[in-house]
Amino acid sequence: MSGFSVDWLDLREPADLRARDASLLAQAKSWLGEDPSSIVVDLGAGTGATLRAFIDSGESGSSTPHWRLMDQDAELLAEARRRFASSHKLETCELDLANVSELPLAGIRLVTASAIFDLVSATFIDSLVTTLQSQCRTEAVGLYVALNYDGTTKWTPAHSLDDPVLSAFNRDQRRNKGLGPALGPKACIYLKQRLITAGFTVSSASSPWILDAVDGTLMTELINGIATAVADDPNLDSESLRDWLDFRLANVQIGKCVIGHRDLLALPEPLDSR
Repeated sequence: MSGFSVDWLDLREPADLRARDASLLAQAKSWLGEDPSSIVVDLGAGTGATLRAFIDSGESGSSTPHWRLMDQDAELLAEARRRFASSHKLETCELDLANVSELPLAGIRLVTASAIFDLVSATFIDSLVTTLQSQCRTEAVGLYVALNYDGTTKWTPAHSLDDPVLSAFNRDQRRNKGLGPALGPKACIYLKQRLITAGFTVSSASSPWILDAVDGTLMTELINGIATAVADDPNLDSESLRDWLDFRLANVQIGKCVIGHRDLLALPEPLDSR
């Protein structure tokens, strides 16, 4: 999977925390329960953003679960240990997320992920859902995935190239990011369908980034990142793209940006009802 820096993850985290659907997060915590032996596996954990979201939403009782943070980036996991090892039951696993069959998922209560499922392939999702479905025959396992990009972006003020740039960016989102050909904006839809077919009860909710002048640094990085991602798209000429980039950067302090995401929570039927 493509690497992310600690600085970038820290920069986007306030927007992520605001965007998360509070109801689904609360339901995920309720599913986790009060058993201190419960294990949460966080896929693509980075520096521990999902763990922080659980903390920031308020502790559900005095018990804290055991968090197993999985990522392919040793530096990000080291930062997670630095931030949380003294206050939470925590282990980190540096491994290849693409090998779902080798992920240490036995005995867990909940799988979580933040802002990575739009980077994964249909094959990855198929393998993960099949694994969870199999585990649910003996132990109930839930899945909570947040901040999945849905392909929509609205800028204020508008520019004539907003739609062509968005289309080019969404094409770029389908590239292989290290976990197979990425589903990009279609990931949440595909994941929901696969989970329902596998017998899970699935809830989803909108969780858009809503950015304005307060998020100026984040918007600047986002604009530059989008321009870089679409620079080689044959449907965009460089002069027009430069005009779009200059316009967007000039309006960071007075403009607004809404980027669509969706959160999803999938829970199995109770074992005694099957």
